[in-house]
Amino acid sequence: MRSGADAPMLTYILIGICVVVSIGGTASGGSITGGGLGGSTLLSEGALSRSTVADGELWRLITAGFLHGGFFHLLFNMFSLYILGGMLEPAIGRLRFALIYFVSLLAGSFGALLVETNPDALTVGASGAIFGLMSAAVIVMRNRGISPMESGLGLWIGLNLLITFTIPNISIGGHIGGLIGGALTALVLFDLRDALQVPAVALNMICVALGAAAVVGSVLVAS
Repeated sequence: MRSGADAPMLTYILIGICVVVSIGGTASGGSITGGGLGGSTLLSEGALSRSTVADGELWRLITAGFLHGGFFHLLFNMFSLYILGGMLEPAIGRLRFALIYFVSLLAGSFGALLVETNPDALTVGASGAIFGLMSAAVIVMRNRGISPMESGLGLWIGLNLLITFTIPNISIGGHIGGLIGGALTALVLFDLRDALQVPAVALNMICVALGAAAVVGSVLVAS
């Protein structure tokens, strides 16, 4: 058992929110197997699309990352979050984990909007944030002298990218956007810190600026 200080509590909270929201989505008319996003009021009000962001509904850049299109979508993402969060959060601390997660989520939303050509197409899922955790874990391992390939993480990322580009109805932009967002945030928090000895508060503010840039980019793309 992990002690309270070592337990990845934020990871557990994020999983809990996603599960509760998924139950709410099913209760509001969604299909448990993911037969479409339009049947659930919660999904339709929180999912991401170009047209809704263009209308000023910026909360969808965040809420879409806590919604899922069915049980198996939720299960796959939460299992990945459980593994990655359990590994990464205790190693880097709760605040830095939160910065990586939410910048990746926003970058994933930006990527999804950038690639999607249908203004009314809905996107949901924590995959962008999870891809960001994967790329961030690679940066952290490299920073600490650990080979991502030897750990199996490199293979895991490769398999997920293969799935991204070969299976239909997966947000390629969301996954790649999250992957880039997580890598950039980790580079700021670890490599930039070591190279320039930048104070932690300044690094955190740079990460916040990355998230803000993703929001601005999303608005510009949507409009």
